[in-house]
Amino acid sequence: MFKKPTVTEDIRAFVERTAEYLFDNRIRLTRGTGQPNINPMWAKTKDIEFLHYNIKNMGYALARKLAADLPLRTGLSAHHVGLESKASTQTDLESDWAAYWAGRLQIPIFFHRKLWEFVYVLQALHEHGMIQPGKRGLGFGCGEEPIPSFLASEGVDVLVTDLPPDNEAAKVWSKTNEYAASIEKAFRAELVKREAFERHISLRYVDMNAIPDDLTGFDFTWSICALEHLGSLRHGIDFIENSLKPLRAGGIAVHTTEFNFMNDGETLDNWGTVLYQRKHFEDLAAHLTAQGHKVRPLNFDIGKAPMDQFIDIPPYVNDWPEVLTQCWTDGAPHMKLSIDGFASTCFGLIIEKAA
Repeated sequence: MFKKPTVTEDIRAFVERTAEYLFDNRIRLTRGTGQPNINPMWAKTKDIEFLHYNIKNMGYALARKLAADLPLRTGLSAHHVGLESKASTQTDLESDWAAYWAGRLQIPIFFHRKLWEFVYVLQALHEHGMIQPGKRGLGFGCGEEPIPSFLASEGVDVLVTDLPPDNEAAKVWSKTNEYAASIEKAFRAELVKREAFERHISLRYVDMNAIPDDLTGFDFTWSICALEHLGSLRHGIDFIENSLKPLRAGGIAVHTTEFNFMNDGETLDNWGTVLYQRKHFEDLAAHLTAQGHKVRPLNFDIGKAPMDQFIDIPPYVNDWPEVLTQCWTDGAPHMKLSIDGFASTCFGLIIEKAA
């Protein structure tokens, strides 16, 4: 039953609205007459946005310089490095194994955590013998990532999944080109021929919170920064465990997600993006190991290189004014970033299903 607001609640709401109104008027740039809105709060806040852009663009310039200075490497081949469950680092992207997979994806090395996720997943699959003809892979929340097309070019059969089109979240992801509304969204002509793509790739709409029981017999499954958007920390953990069910015995699950690496106390939960902490990964690994699954060793080293120490801050490119995206955007590389005030980076998990 609807609860009628009390007098106290009405007063509290009035006070909050009044405080917000006064604050907004204090930080306005002008008084509405074209004159500066001179007051102590205006003096302290008027240049904060520019400080953000200054810091961000210096970080991006450093990242581009570091990438440009990397040696030109030829003759690289896929090899075993003993990849662990780990956080993304600059050193990873400077490695030969990352350069090899980035080259196979036809993406130049640049220091961005999204590229790290691509090469991390491929390296993990390679080390477990999954990138070869006849293997079956299941991708969750694939969006427009290049991995399905690359796997198809290697003769791997892939089921690409994403949210149903009528899902509200799907409408949000489609605005940032991170949603596979149709099978065409997964096609990368530079990576695979059309005939091979059509032979090896199929699409199915799947809610990651309710994986259908008829998805079975896959050799591997993966997801890239998708499970932290399932509504809660619990939902993401449940998904990781449930993603093992479609696998055959000895199959591999590779998932990347957000890692709140600086704050062991508070974190984000019950939100559009949740952030996992070290304790969550440790508890999950212990739980899965007790069931007989194998989790690659957990490595929480966040790196010591310059791009490991640059924590990007809002606003991010998708929220920049148009004049800035037209003039300034030449990639916005970062390995770490602030998500609602929490320092975060990517963390990858590699799990072998119990035999």
